[in-house]
Amino acid sequence: MKKVILLASVALASGVLFANIFNSLVIANATASDIPNSVLAAKVFFKTINPGNFFGLFSPASQVLTLLSLILCWKKSKSMRIYLGIALICYVLGDVFAFTYFHPRTDLMMADPTPDAETLKILSSEWSNMNWVRSFVLFIGVICSFAAVDKFYFHRVERK
Repeated sequence: MKKVILLASVALASGVLFANIFNSLVIANATASDIPNSVLAAKVFFKTINPGNFFGLFSPASQVLTLLSLILCWKKSKSMRIYLGIALICYVLGDVFAFTYFHPRTDLMMADPTPDAETLKILSSEWSNMNWVRSFVLFIGVICSFAAVDKFYFHRVERK
């Protein structure tokens, strides 16, 4: 059961990372392509559902599975604890970025009335640039999760 939870946590975290990269490569570029028209189109397109719906489900699930992995594998090795702890911090930090940085900017961009074009360009640029930072933080978390999987399978006796 430990193995399944650990591998599921890595799978979900990898999915969250790649969805975040997709946001940078596709959605952010499309939204910034023809401001203000592209933002108005995004408002219509994302009226029913948006990427936040994906992240709102899979990001917490990834964090819970990583925390469970940390708890279940606590006695397996000290290095696993460290890797899973760093991964968990990275995944939580990704959500901290989302709630403190990205959601406020997205809310401003999607507000009624729509902000002026210059404000939208600034918000879009800030959002896009910072999303690469968030992707990097999530990438570090995924690397640490994979390192924990490596320790799980190729565990040598370590001092605790």
